[in-house]
Amino acid sequence: MMRTETNMTNDEILAEFKASEALLEGHFILSSGLRSSRYLQCARVLMNPARAARLATALAETIPPALRDQIDAVVAPAMGGVIIGHEMGRALGVDAMFVERPTGSFELRRGFRLEPGTRVLMVEDVVTTGLSSREAMAAIRDAGGHVVAAASLVDRSNGTADLGVPFFPLMQLDVPSYAPDALPPELAAIPAVKPGSRQNPTTA
Repeated sequence: MMRTETNMTNDEILAEFKASEALLEGHFILSSGLRSSRYLQCARVLMNPARAARLATALAETIPPALRDQIDAVVAPAMGGVIIGHEMGRALGVDAMFVERPTGSFELRRGFRLEPGTRVLMVEDVVTTGLSSREAMAAIRDAGGHVVAAASLVDRSNGTADLGVPFFPLMQLDVPSYAPDALPPELAAIPAVKPGSRQNPTTA
């Protein structure tokens, strides 16, 4: 199991996003369908393997050692969680898998399988409302896994997301989000763009 301590501060974590031009400003449609003036493009911050490894190590360190030692496998939802999930598997010294939505619901494919009772850490890139995280965890349980905790690079929920298990985000980004019909004037005046991987907004 991973034991190297990096103890990254919030400023150092945010600096990693800024250095990779992953912190965007404008008018963004989140995967939840909500709107925001700031967006963290985790794919950009993770495109550098050394940076991805640093962030994953720091994220693994947020999990208490006793709980960390229980983890048998990491499972992440595709697409956003695939890279950070893989790096978390490396940091924790366990296998990493992902669930995907070939027919609209998360499931394990590609020969991935979990032995009954496998203790799983579910890893996301960003949590906004927590719905897609809960859906991924339901798929893990359906496949025989036992979700002991969840983790993400970024928590955009302002601490309100209830995943039903201990949740360990690396960073909280407290930026307001708005329903499309309740935009402040300064945001409504800017064309909206959807930088995420999903074309049809659904709650994530």
